Amino acid sequence: MFDAQDLYQEIVMDHNRRPRNFGSIADSTSSSEGFNPLCGDQVTVFLKVSDEIVEDVSFEGVGCAISKSSASMMTEGVKGKSVEEALIVFQAFRRMLTTTSDQVEDSEILGDLEILKGVSQYPTRIKCATLSWHTLQAALQGSGSDVSTE
Repeated sequence: MFDAQDLYQEIVMDHNRRPRNFGSIADSTSSSEGFNPLCGDQVTVFLKVSDEIVEDVSFEGVGCAISKSSASMMTEGVKGKSVEEALIVFQAFRRMLTTTSDQVEDSEILGDLEILKGVSQYPTRIKCATLSWHTLQAALQGSGSDVSTE
């Protein structure tokens, strides 16, 4: 029987081995690049937004298992949502990883992303998990600027 830690590890490793939505989008409407200088994670997030709906989202990059898994799960979690909803999911995800409470207040918003709550037990890895999310935020807001975790 799986416990929460085993399930966390299994999902992270699955998304690391077989990342969803990996690759560029040829007709993307925006993109942004992110870099974590502490551990060397690099990610580019590509978006195709039409009528304020995230029609497609993908990523490319290199990084640790947590970084890659979080990016993969992020793409699944925001595809098909409005830009506003995607930003709300970003805020809920960041709040989940950076608050000290064991209870996740945004379970409805996060859905399957809640499994990544386990990252909060490793403070040095939070930046790995949030890099793609901050990069997504920059792409959604059309800032065009590079994102750094430092």
